[in-house]
Amino acid sequence: MIPDFCPSVSIAIPVYNEALDIERVIRVFLSTNYPNLIEVLVADGGSTDGSQEIVKEISAEDPRVKLLPNPMKVQSAGLNIILQSCTGEIFLRADAHSDYASDYIEECMNALLNSQALNVGGAQRFVAKTPFQAGIALSTKSFLGSGGAKYRDPHYDGYADTVYLGCFWRESLLKCSGYCVEAIANEDSELNLRLQTGAFDLTQITNQDAELNQRLQLQNSKAIYVSSKIRAWYYPRSNWQSLFTQYFKYGRGRYLTTTKHKKSKVRGKLPFLAISLSLIALLFDFCFPLLGLPIEQLIPCAFLLPFLESLRITLKYRNTFKLEFWRGQEENVPSFLSRWFFCNIALCTMPLAHFAGFAYQLFRYKILGIKNW
Repeated sequence: MIPDFCPSVSIAIPVYNEALDIERVIRVFLSTNYPNLIEVLVADGGSTDGSQEIVKEISAEDPRVKLLPNPMKVQSAGLNIILQSCTGEIFLRADAHSDYASDYIEECMNALLNSQALNVGGAQRFVAKTPFQAGIALSTKSFLGSGGAKYRDPHYDGYADTVYLGCFWRESLLKCSGYCVEAIANEDSELNLRLQTGAFDLTQITNQDAELNQRLQLQNSKAIYVSSKIRAWYYPRSNWQSLFTQYFKYGRGRYLTTTKHKKSKVRGKLPFLAISLSLIALLFDFCFPLLGLPIEQLIPCAFLLPFLESLRITLKYRNTFKLEFWRGQEENVPSFLSRWFFCNIALCTMPLAHFAGFAYQLFRYKILGIKNW
């Protein structure tokens, strides 16, 4: 539903080698019924697969589409380049790895206006075109794969600590200095922490910013809002190596966020804490065998847990898998055993990779004294 008040909107899309998807994503937004979409800005990190040429061709058809260079190549830097260049009252972040509902902009605006939050978004709904993606998509339905995050629940409506992507008043984003460029990964969560804790450059707020100032002084718990009506579908990584790399970077980014924000959520530290405690227990048992601790008996349980949990999730969604998750060809729907296998792989890989990245960054920070990425 189109709101009565329609602020101008700028779409922000950071990309790197997204030739397969960027045209589809741009055209979805250009076809919106929202009456005040004024620009779609694409920050390209030096793509070599023809992404830039595709954006230029669309720009020749519709001048609202603009291509911006992103020499730093990372998403946070690209988003900041767009933030400094855009002119819309609303800064709406998008991702080339996702599909968007036809009313995506309208529902973002309804949520932003009605909730009075600083950032709104929907759930991260996972979909798949390959068996490996199917396993990842299913794994996110488990606590082991999502950590209980509210923005992973497609039925949740209410305030949360972060959202998928995000829709902001541009001025409020400028007041908190945009995205942290040092956050190579985890930039969304880091930004949302600043929005919740009021980490703004208040010297820039003038008397004419009364409405914005009031929003900035909201209770921390009401800064971020998730709406089930905001619908986007995310395509996860297509192979094990890229999944491990992604979560390794998430772990590194999460550690850097914890050093900057002491009140960051425990959820982001859970993989590191759980696996670290397990390793400490093993070491303790090895050093003091006479204590007879049942550590060795617990090791098989640690491997059995994701195996059984992946079976539970695959069984739970066996009848709705095609409707809820599958976006590939009908004849290529993965078998039950394939979905179970890859779900198990994902549930094992994501926490281990996150732990490894967190531990690696902790070592760099505490031992080597390297304070950044």
